[in-house]
Amino acid sequence: MRRINIPISDEVIRSLHVGEPVLLNGIMVTARDAAHKWMVETFIKKTRPPQGDDLDVYEALKKLLNGGVIYHCGPVVAGLETKEYRFVAAGPTTSIREEPYQADVMRHFNAKGVIGKGGMGAKTLAGCQEVPFVYFHAVGGAASYIAQTVKRVHGVYKLEFGVPEALWVIEVEDFPVTVTMDAHGQSLHALIEEQSQKVLQELIAS
Repeated sequence: MRRINIPISDEVIRSLHVGEPVLLNGIMVTARDAAHKWMVETFIKKTRPPQGDDLDVYEALKKLLNGGVIYHCGPVVAGLETKEYRFVAAGPTTSIREEPYQADVMRHFNAKGVIGKGGMGAKTLAGCQEVPFVYFHAVGGAASYIAQTVKRVHGVYKLEFGVPEALWVIEVEDFPVTVTMDAHGQSLHALIEEQSQKVLQELIAS
């Protein structure tokens, strides 16, 4: 398997192709529905004014996500009382919910990878080619195993969103993923859907 360090360069992103297994190493940020909506509304579309620590978090995210990776994950976290955070479970969540936001977020922050499960749609695939970035598929049902690759929790932003929706800054070692949407316009998810539809139509016709 190919080992890739975060931050990731455009050159490395363009060298990746669907079906390629990868081990990710470095610092990434978890973000789900609340975080994506907040990023888009506050800093990209600017439909709501920054509030509280929004601007400080934004400056931190600009550094973390430049060449960085976003992980669609709602972790189970120990040590909340002492702030000695440790991930107990860290499985991927379904990515398609972020389809309205993902390409805009990746473009704005110059992020290079997004991790989740189930793939994403046409808008995200177009963004993969433009930014460029890739979609990494993580194994669902392996939350405890994936948590073992999280070697350190560096901190958390927007904990008021709730533990699963907060932006957790984590350091991973040999985090296993597969490229399923690349910067060349290829999507394994779209291909499988197309093939499934073909089989379905053949079954209906027979």
